[in-house]
Amino acid sequence: MMRLPMLSSQPPPASRLALAAALCGLVLAGCAGGPAPAPAVPDSEAWQAFALPGKSETRYTAVVKDGRPAIAAVSEGSASMWRRRVDSSAPPAAEVSFSWWVPALPARASVADGDREDAAVRVMFGFQGDFSTLSARTRMQFELAQALTGERPPYATLMYVWDAEAPVGTVIINGRSDRIRKIVVDSGTAQLGRWRDHRRDLRADFRLAFGEDPGPLSSIALMTDSDNTRGQARAWYGPVNLYPQGLLRPCTAECKP
Repeated sequence: MMRLPMLSSQPPPASRLALAAALCGLVLAGCAGGPAPAPAVPDSEAWQAFALPGKSETRYTAVVKDGRPAIAAVSEGSASMWRRRVDSSAPPAAEVSFSWWVPALPARASVADGDREDAAVRVMFGFQGDFSTLSARTRMQFELAQALTGERPPYATLMYVWDAEAPVGTVIINGRSDRIRKIVVDSGTAQLGRWRDHRRDLRADFRLAFGEDPGPLSSIALMTDSDNTRGQARAWYGPVNLYPQGLLRPCTAECKP
């Protein structure tokens, strides 16, 4: 098996409040939803905007893009999520399909650099787990985030991202919390201005990123942000679908790099 590169994003100096804000930005806990497949229909009542403390909100709007139902995201120095909770009693999701359309990448942004940590598109998955196994520092961070938002961050958050610099397949460990890890599935500018369809083995990607088996899925979120670079970002997201192992069709040419 080819070993993919793994990076650790370095955060800028931050106060406890800034650290908590970074963590609560990935509060994806919860339990509401239905059995797989669970499409991300734009007008679904299960999806809701989730604001981050001290941040302007990204605008998420249900639209049709090139004949596809989509969520349009517009960020102007902002960061917030479009989130859906998942019923933990539903059959475990092993595979996922999603798509996005990006016209341009945020200037100077890099998901591997804490000072420039913005992304035109992120699809994020929160997982449950045994919090008692986490370090004392991580538990303290989670408690602080919960005090600010009323929600405890998930045991682990796996996100798929498009980055201007990091190669496809790179695993990036968040510099503020190693319970947040990113996998780059699109890189650079060559595929801008068109739909990019992705089909992933969610369980295998979790093992790759965290080195352990995933717990139950608790949430899904979309996030387009430009708050760290003080710039702008715009994107469209297609439906997110979850599948039990083996039901997702093999990826064809249109969704490969």
